[in-house]
Amino acid sequence: MSQIQKATSADGTTIAYEAYGSGPVAVVVGGAFCDRGAFRDVAQALGDLGFTGVTYDRRGRGDSADTEPYAVAREVDDLTAVISAASESPSAAYAFGVSSGGALVIEAVAAGAPIIKASALEVPYRTAAWPPPPADYIETLDAFEAMGDRAGIVRYFNNEVVGMPAEMVEGMVGTPMWDALLSMAYTVKYDGLCLGGDEQGIPAETFARVTVPFLSVCSSGTQMPRLHDAAGVVAKALPNATAVELPGEFHQVPVGVLAPALADFFRS
Repeated sequence: MSQIQKATSADGTTIAYEAYGSGPVAVVVGGAFCDRGAFRDVAQALGDLGFTGVTYDRRGRGDSADTEPYAVAREVDDLTAVISAASESPSAAYAFGVSSGGALVIEAVAAGAPIIKASALEVPYRTAAWPPPPADYIETLDAFEAMGDRAGIVRYFNNEVVGMPAEMVEGMVGTPMWDALLSMAYTVKYDGLCLGGDEQGIPAETFARVTVPFLSVCSSGTQMPRLHDAAGVVAKALPNATAVELPGEFHQVPVGVLAPALADFFRS
């Protein structure tokens, strides 16, 4: 088991991460409501496949600190700092983002982070296939936080943004999962901003700067067409991308399938 390690971002924020194995860095970037434990198994598997597999707490989550005001550029700095801290020698890295974490990976590559190949699973940019986004999304999240109503954020995000049935959300209340969701609730705003704020459409100018090879992944088990098909839409919009469907469940691919596919892509 890797020990918690710390990197210091450009604004002084401490970012907690874990690293497994040795070799070029392959960092996993989680999406909404994900801390470093969510994809520890992927980092460990990449470590077993000849990489330094890294998973980290994005700012405001787990053992990482936070510094106001939030900016996507600061999260790009966080990712860059983790890559530098985890590298055995100065070198470029690989990155894989899950859902909205994929949007952060795209923003990082576009900003010039030292990532030579990147991948993402079902980044939920709101294309024409999606229903309109909730009105005043970021402002609504801020209002919940100002009232100290983090449970409101969790319900609003899952019910109104994801489309999860209310009874499913209420079934989590009082469980350890609910407590974990509450602890990360405000960082949902960060994911929204990584996706572009209120509209969350594909950012054409940003995409144009993502010229590294990119693998856009979807799961065979994602039976929501607009989310499943997002991988192909993203691949078509990026300058140097390929889309691939891997066997899996809703919005996830088992580590035994995902890690080898990522390793093959990073090495190719």
